[in-house]
Amino acid sequence: MTEPLWRGPAVALITLFHPDGSIDPAATAEHAARVVSAGIRAVLVNGSTAEASALTDDERPALVAAVRDACPGVPVLAGASGEWSGQAAARIRAAVKAGADGVLVAPPRLGGGDLAEYYARAAEAAGDVPVLAYHYPPVAGGPVPVDRLPELPVRGVKDSSGDPARLGHELSPGWDGEVHVGASALLGHASWLGAAGAIVAAANLVPEDCLAAWDRDAAAQHRVMRAERQAKARPGGLKAAVAARFGTSPFRRLG
Repeated sequence: MTEPLWRGPAVALITLFHPDGSIDPAATAEHAARVVSAGIRAVLVNGSTAEASALTDDERPALVAAVRDACPGVPVLAGASGEWSGQAAARIRAAVKAGADGVLVAPPRLGGGDLAEYYARAAEAAGDVPVLAYHYPPVAGGPVPVDRLPELPVRGVKDSSGDPARLGHELSPGWDGEVHVGASALLGHASWLGAAGAIVAAANLVPEDCLAAWDRDAAAQHRVMRAERQAKARPGGLKAAVAARFGTSPFRRLG
């Protein structure tokens, strides 16, 4: 097995917008640098937490480039899924050109051909840059069946399902790809089972507790879950909670 791109918690980065709804790459990159300075190990740009479905194909690489410049020394990944393989391939090539160290790719929501062929085209577009499959149906595309992972040309998988049984299956002998959990409630559990890392939205808000939870601090794991519950319950959700703590923009395109 190759060495993982990183170990421990990464942030599923929010995208920050100006009041007029335009993207703010500089502020987004500043927030990425803030959580990296707190110890977060990698950054995912243009993921589902980033309101990726509301971003244009010109805005996506601009955000990747800004975050890459602001966060030297840590891997920067880019969400680059598509409704069909050609769209995903174009987004992957743009992300790689902008400086992404890896890409996160979900299958199309409505299918679109064989899964292995879809990821083969993604890997071809990525070149030497690793591809991670993304399992988070129906929020971010279609499913990635665990039993099919060994046949896919991917470096690993991000699993945001929150299903501990599925996570255990992914980490069972038979597949040596890297596994990153996307559910913050499973940080300590994923670490205990031997997952490579995590990519979680909660790291925007409580990066220190995400790190401690990964190190199997039960009190920190409870704080992460409480912070996420409270953020989801407030008007404006996670972005409003991050704004309250760090003074960032609360504006959203979605929700």
